[in-house]
Amino acid sequence: MAPLSTLFTSAALLATGASAFSPASQSTAVRPATNLYENFGFDFAEDQVENTPQIILGEANYKKWVNSVDPDNMLNRQYAVLTRVRELGLLEKTAELGILSKLEKNGLTLEKAEALLPKLEELGLLSLVANNQQLLINGVAPLAVEGAPLLLPVVAGALDVGPAAFFLAAAGAGGLDAFLFASGAEVPFIGLPAGAVAGLLLIPLTVVSAGVGVALGSLKD
Repeated sequence: MAPLSTLFTSAALLATGASAFSPASQSTAVRPATNLYENFGFDFAEDQVENTPQIILGEANYKKWVNSVDPDNMLNRQYAVLTRVRELGLLEKTAELGILSKLEKNGLTLEKAEALLPKLEELGLLSLVANNQQLLINGVAPLAVEGAPLLLPVVAGALDVGPAAFFLAAAGAGGLDAFLFASGAEVPFIGLPAGAVAGLLLIPLTVVSAGVGVALGSLKD
């Protein structure tokens, strides 16, 4: 059985600029100004240039200075995705649980996976990933990778059942969050609504589970 694999290679796009004006009579292009003002141009706001050392003025300079003080700093550190995947043995666990073969039984073949790439690009999802690499690597990846040892057996069991399992998971997560809102429960000690706090996890789980269920159902058609 050929393994399923999808490789996404993307480059982050950095764009900075400000409006530039040129006389109507000139046909040559004028390079736009790139002056940045940390006081947002307000006269009453604090002038960063006057009271901030040049070495830490601006985000780029500040990050560079932090690296010079402590190369292993939290500000510029990136989550080692591949290292943690290897240390946790996720590829071996994926193979042992037969997740790839179960995906094929549910209709996700290599050919169909490749055919999805142009559709994802049309929806702008690949560009979204490319423009938010830092957030995904340091925000989403740790949750996904560190939780994978517990999630992989659950996903494998759900794939055995089929799309119905994912719809059931979506209904359960959404129903639980709705119940928390309706009951008016609060998180102890902090007093925040339990529905709002739990919704940070339950609502994305509901959307993802329902989306996977719909996707698997459409693959079998």
